[in-house]
Amino acid sequence: MADIRITHIIAIPASELRVSFVRSGGPGGQNVNKVASKVQVRWTPAASAAFSDADRAWLLKKLASKLTSDGDLIVVSNLTRDQGRNRVDADAKLAAIVVAALVRPKKRRSTKPSRAARERRVDEKKARGQVKKARKDTGD
Repeated sequence: MADIRITHIIAIPASELRVSFVRSGGPGGQNVNKVASKVQVRWTPAASAAFSDADRAWLLKKLASKLTSDGDLIVVSNLTRDQGRNRVDADAKLAAIVVAALVRPKKRRSTKPSRAARERRVDEKKARGQVKKARKDTGD
C-alpha cells in the first residue's frame, strides 16, 4: 500500500488509510457472489499528519458534509470487476476530493475603472441616446 500523493508537497500516508474489500452488487454472474472486488477506503482528516493546522481546519470545513459522524471520509469504488483497479480508482477519487477541497478562492481586489473607460462609457451612452432620439423625431 502506497501513500496517496495530493500535491507535490502533500501526501496522505498509507498508515492513515483503512482499506476494506466487500462484495460488489449488480450484474456479473456467480463471480459477484465469490469475489470481494468493491473497495472502501476510510480516512480521518482530523487526525491526519499530512496537513498543517490551517489546511486541516479548511479541509474539515469543506468536507463537513461528506464526513461520517466519526469524522471519517469514505470513498468507494466498484468501477471494475478487478480489485486492484478499483483500489487505484478509489485512491484517485480520494486525491481528487482532497485537491478540490483544498482550493481556496482568490481574494477579490477592489478596482475602479480608469478615466478613459468612464469617458468611453459616457460617450457610448450619449451615442445610444442620439440613436433613440433620432428614432423618435418624425419631423412633425
